[in-house]
Amino acid sequence: MNADIEEVLEQLQRDSFQYFNELASPNNGLIPDTTRSNSPASIATVGFGLTAYVIGVARSYMTREQAVERVVKTLRFFSASEQSPKPDASGHKGFYYHFLDMQSGRRAYDCELSLIDSSLLFAGMLTAASFFNHDSAGEREIRLLTDQLYRRADWRWALAERKTVAMGWKPECGFLNYDWDGYTESMILYMLGLGSPTHALPTTVYSAWCSTYQWENIYGIEFLYAGPLFIHQFSHLWIDFRGIRDPFMRQMNSDYFENSRRATYAQREYAIRNPGGFKGYDARCFGTTAGEGPGEAKIRVDGAQLRFEGYTARGFPYGPDDGTISPWVALASIAFAPEIVLPTLAYIREHFPATTHEHAFQRSFNPSFPGDSEAGWIAPQLCGLELGPMVIMIENYRGGLVWELMRRCPYIVRGLRLADFRGGWL
Repeated sequence: MNADIEEVLEQLQRDSFQYFNELASPNNGLIPDTTRSNSPASIATVGFGLTAYVIGVARSYMTREQAVERVVKTLRFFSASEQSPKPDASGHKGFYYHFLDMQSGRRAYDCELSLIDSSLLFAGMLTAASFFNHDSAGEREIRLLTDQLYRRADWRWALAERKTVAMGWKPECGFLNYDWDGYTESMILYMLGLGSPTHALPTTVYSAWCSTYQWENIYGIEFLYAGPLFIHQFSHLWIDFRGIRDPFMRQMNSDYFENSRRATYAQREYAIRNPGGFKGYDARCFGTTAGEGPGEAKIRVDGAQLRFEGYTARGFPYGPDDGTISPWVALASIAFAPEIVLPTLAYIREHFPATTHEHAFQRSFNPSFPGDSEAGWIAPQLCGLELGPMVIMIENYRGGLVWELMRRCPYIVRGLRLADFRGGWL
């Protein structure tokens, strides 16, 4: 990696890190979902933040003492917060509600008890526990509380007597009607559920999940399909899938890392072909994923009637798509395909400078929607779920720190082995 690229990545990683460093509550360690006024905390964003603090220490963005204090405060909150079926608790059965009030730490809105967001939170805790291995009171407490919190999660309950894990639960109506089926970001959920030493999922659940996969050939690229690009990244933030294969990937003569590389190339090809005729799409400008958009509207642009959306799970090539580009998700593929991601980073910074911010990239933009610059519509808020993957995947690309830490996590290793992953570093 040449010095210029290293400098750009260093700045982008450091600036994105500041979201977590500056916005975390000094009282309980919770981190807001977005920079929107009165935004609740997102427990997944807290998981990204706990991982970011580890990177912050390694990169000298904060001291080890500062990070230990922050992590201990966060873990103490989750340990002491109410776990019960009451509708205003913080969690139930060892899991937590998707959104929590930043001050009280209790359930925000009428959100669900989220299995995937709890998993991302646990992944952050386990990263911190692996990194903070000194024999000091604070670092011992991090390891102790993390172990207690992870062991408390009742994955068997979350199975809800189904073949695959339920997406969530609400005190008002019980388990949601949807399960974690199809290839999704839930790989990390299944690994943590299988690896639990107290309430583990049965191994049949993983094979049942894999049986719902959809292998496709798109633009001559064969890969395990999922439309939004973030799906091909989130579990990889923590788990190094290079060279390790479960039965499905052994059958396909691939692995999940290679699969994400192919998905990144397929998405770039989608941008090149640009079947929707949107502005901005280019070999060096891609990023179709779940996220905010301009809002529901039908507008005539250059003689064509275009329909735009607000928040939706944009995907390729089947849609939905309204021309919204999320540069963060392209950058989060840097470890898979740096040869196409780095040119995208340079191109967007040069041609759409209005999308940059003191905390790195804006969330997303849409050049097809009328706006004040070539970028068209630009998302007004920043989002921790988008900045976190950039911080973490840049680190995995630069030195592999998070992957190395999680290779030493016995629960992750146990989960992988029970799912019959073999080869490589395992």
